[in-house]
Amino acid sequence: MSVATIANRYARALADVIVTKGETKEVAAELTQFVTLMDGHAQLRDVFASPVIAVERKRGVLKELLARLSLRQTSQNFLQLLLENHRLHQLDAMNQALSRELDVRSNVVEAEVTTARVIDDQEQKLLLDQLKQATGKDVRLQFKVDDAIIGGVVTRIGSKIYDGSIKNQLAQMKQRLMQN
Repeated sequence: MSVATIANRYARALADVIVTKGETKEVAAELTQFVTLMDGHAQLRDVFASPVIAVERKRGVLKELLARLSLRQTSQNFLQLLLENHRLHQLDAMNQALSRELDVRSNVVEAEVTTARVIDDQEQKLLLDQLKQATGKDVRLQFKVDDAIIGGVVTRIGSKIYDGSIKNQLAQMKQRLMQN
């Protein structure tokens, strides 16, 4: 079974628990904090990923980390479950899957917006309003600048791409001219 499939299963189960308990933001933030900690310490990540290191030793390391971080019980239980199931080294994938699952449940989509230049706050708000209206969902925007598109906007929401770039318009015009 792929890491993504496993991550999605754990994420859905955790989302069920934290939504029911009303701990959505807190647990998500704590897991992100733990992922950041592991990303910053390769040896720590290696300890949890290694099949050679005894589970008892891993439990001790995790227990010490949990004591220092003061995470809520739900986060601690989840991390301990991952350790027992030999999945703690896959926490980053699970955390990303959890974020996506919570977005789906709260009717939020993420839009990656590429422009040729940095756009000001007023243009960002206008774009946000238009995307909310088009999708019928709350939209979280991520901006990128790529001068190769010449001008206009390219927006990716999930697998859909809305290409309003001048580069694309020129390519379409070229295609039409070549057909005639």
